[in-house]
Amino acid sequence: MSTPTVPSVLFVCVHNAGRSQMAAAFLTHLAPGKVEVRSAGSAPAEEVNPAVVAAMREVGIDISAETPKVLTTEAVRASDVVITMGCGDTCPVFPGKRYLDWQLEDPAGQGVDAVRPIRDEIERRIRGLLADLQIQAPA
Repeated sequence: MSTPTVPSVLFVCVHNAGRSQMAAAFLTHLAPGKVEVRSAGSAPAEEVNPAVVAAMREVGIDISAETPKVLTTEAVRASDVVITMGCGDTCPVFPGKRYLDWQLEDPAGQGVDAVRPIRDEIERRIRGLLADLQIQAPA
């Protein structure tokens, strides 16, 4: 197996049903093929939060087919950048990885109106991450 030439980013939150799904979707959408994107949760939910799916659909990104995935040490080991979103100490730490902790409101149990500002903040941070990775994002 060849070593990927693109950076790999893993988004982690507890349920992998909201914040991490939105972040992964924005990164995939804004840098298609330029970044390997993963998301996972320490205690994944049954499904992606419907309000999150609706809020992402408003900006033209369909995540209705996504499913929450369980966090594995292999996923962390395979990633260059690990971004946690309120998963606390449940994320394994490996040397040589870049770790970021994004403090974001949890959209769980919230309606679309409450999810929109979280979605917009995640998009802003994803654009910043792409700039840090020196990857050009569309305007």
